[in-house]
Amino acid sequence: MSQRDLYEILGVERGADAAALKSAYRKLAMQLHPDRNPDDAEAEARFKEINVAYETLKDPQKRAAYDRFGHAAFQNGGAGGGGFNGDFGASMADIFDDLFGDMMGGGRRGARQNNRRGADLRYNMEITLEDAFAGKNAEIRVPSSAACETCSGTGAKPGTGSTTCSGCGGAGRVRASQGFFSIERTCPRCGGTGETIDTPCDDCGGAGRVTRERTLSINIPPGVEDGTRIRLSGEGDAGLRGGPAGDLYIFLSVKPHDIFQRDGADLFCRVPISFTTAALGGSFEVPTLDGSSTPVKIPAGTQTGKQIRLSGKGMPVLRSRQNGDLYVQAIVETPVNLNKRQRELLQEFEKATSDENNPDAHGFFSRVKDFFQGRGDE
Repeated sequence: MSQRDLYEILGVERGADAAALKSAYRKLAMQLHPDRNPDDAEAEARFKEINVAYETLKDPQKRAAYDRFGHAAFQNGGAGGGGFNGDFGASMADIFDDLFGDMMGGGRRGARQNNRRGADLRYNMEITLEDAFAGKNAEIRVPSSAACETCSGTGAKPGTGSTTCSGCGGAGRVRASQGFFSIERTCPRCGGTGETIDTPCDDCGGAGRVTRERTLSINIPPGVEDGTRIRLSGEGDAGLRGGPAGDLYIFLSVKPHDIFQRDGADLFCRVPISFTTAALGGSFEVPTLDGSSTPVKIPAGTQTGKQIRLSGKGMPVLRSRQNGDLYVQAIVETPVNLNKRQRELLQEFEKATSDENNPDAHGFFSRVKDFFQGRGDE
């Protein structure tokens, strides 16, 4: 057996964690697998070498012994010697389960459960901003698979039963070996259930479930946002032959509102006001989502874009007793379609104004004048 350093064989540092070891081994195993390198004795030898290295280092006790004593830890019956001298095919199967077991349902028991579990379902639901504000109880109709009442979900004709699958011995998965690699897959005879039915139910054809439309009641809490997902456990498709049901996921979308725009728990409302109201001040009423209205005072000299904050008049914060705020933004509207008299009055008003009445405009054009004068001096 090669006395090369095991970390060097896998191409990792001594401090590499379990994830790094697995990643390095997986990459090398794909490259050196005998199926990819037929009649290549060197590749086959390296393939065995990396498997021995990974088999040792993935085990915390074997790794600790190797880090302390090196290869001597596994010679002459030393601790953990089985890592080098044990059955190679069995250790390869263990390695494969360690690497890919999570993809196959976490072992035989998990695989059978996953093969029987019903599918998750998605339901898209559109609600109004008022619904999102106050919450809502609603009923939805969902087409899905339900347990067959005739056979009580077993898939077998009443009075008959099922037998253990002869193809997998009830495991739901079968293992096939190719070269040094052992691959596990769903049993084709029973479809992964571990059982076969001799006399299928007439109503469900042996599946243990039938398709029907169900009516479900859901509770939408106040404060939900666009894209909120509500999970109803066990309300998805029924499982195969009595397996657990999947889940139902309800995805909410909130319709755009004619008056309010939303940002989290805060609401924004753009309100056009006349330029006389902006200049002289005034007040008006704005609606709120609880169905009432609230007064808003506009101070004299209000400029377009000014925001007035109404505390606690926004959306509820989900699963709390707090509310966001409502921001009213004043948009000064310039008059249009003026008649002759209105024009005359505005012209008189313009003549009567001074720089003090338009400080922003005066300041801006003063800076513009200085800018041009500065360029003229160059």
